[in-house]
Amino acid sequence: MTRPLPGAASHRVLLVEDDPGDVFLVQELLAEVDPSVRVTVAESVRAVVERNLLPATDCVLLDLNLPGVSGLDGLREVLQADPSAAVCVLTGLDDEHLGIAAVGVGAQDYLVKNKADGAVLIRAIRYAVERRRAEASMVRLREEQLVAAESVRLERGLLPSLLLDGSSVHGRSFYRSGRTRAVIGGDFFDAVRGPSGTVHAIIGDVSGHGPDEAALGALLRVSWRALVLAGVDEPQVLPKLQEVLVSERHERTLFTTVCTLTVDPAPEGGDRVLLRSAGHPPPVSLRPGPVSLRPRVGVPLGVLRDAKWEPEILELSPGWALLLFTDGLIEGRGARPDELLWEEGLIDVLGKERDTPMSELPGRLVEHVERINGGPLADDVAMLLLTDLAEDE
Repeated sequence: MTRPLPGAASHRVLLVEDDPGDVFLVQELLAEVDPSVRVTVAESVRAVVERNLLPATDCVLLDLNLPGVSGLDGLREVLQADPSAAVCVLTGLDDEHLGIAAVGVGAQDYLVKNKADGAVLIRAIRYAVERRRAEASMVRLREEQLVAAESVRLERGLLPSLLLDGSSVHGRSFYRSGRTRAVIGGDFFDAVRGPSGTVHAIIGDVSGHGPDEAALGALLRVSWRALVLAGVDEPQVLPKLQEVLVSERHERTLFTTVCTLTVDPAPEGGDRVLLRSAGHPPPVSLRPGPVSLRPRVGVPLGVLRDAKWEPEILELSPGWALLLFTDGLIEGRGARPDELLWEEGLIDVLGKERDTPMSELPGRLVEHVERINGGPLADDVAMLLLTDLAEDE
């Protein structure tokens, strides 16, 4: 059980004591130093548990010599009922070894009745509460750190390793989530070499920014990879992916923009690229560009059940380079006031980064765009940079 953290001073004390004279004395000592202290009295640990007094208590003053318990059994029962309770033992036994044992069991302090005046009691109560506050904060911090670390490990595991070995295409990726303390968001990307040697690539963006959208994006990426590696005909990949989206989305209005491409070596040299766009920003050709490609654009996945995504076929010269990206990269502030960067602004930025090595381009591109934006970008940003390996080694 986790209790709410009290304020700077504690005013709710539970006195577990069966001697009326001692009860009166403790109440008087506390009232003399701090009249605002509210004291609740219970004659036994059993009464404490049955009356459920611990949740409304900031500190427990516990006598060890109580009916039905012996030694430190009463302390153990209190802490078993509420492990977060701040307990000070208040007893007539002046026994150093017993005091050390009590602290070892979980007591915050060990006080002897005839040596504790009102000031000592108030100080012990406040110190006990503050120590418990600090301990609770440390536990919560540690729990948050463990959860955050586990989330990072999980989310990193969901980011893909591009499977391009044996192909003439080289890939680099960049990913930054727009969610605070998150590794992945609703954007996703992947690139694999299919069974026939054709290279397939995808970049997509699930509408929304929460963990549900991030999970759906990861599912769509994995499903796309499975479809490609299973040898599903390329025209059927997007329709099949839409079926996955419709069956797994948590809201009927959720949609996903996607851009896919396949790269086939052309007999006369260079490569042939087939592009399909489902409402996604078009790729940019960096060589000899930069220039934005203009594939036929269909509706996003999840909008129309019978939607079709017509292909665009392009011939690329040797040494080609294509940049696929999500809209988080272009929806920050542009060079002109009250305008977003958009694709035109991105082309200008790429022109200024023309001499940047391909290995550094995605990171430098984000830095450049953030300088224009005046700060970090709010949305998820994913990039996939594909190049002709022969010209990029």
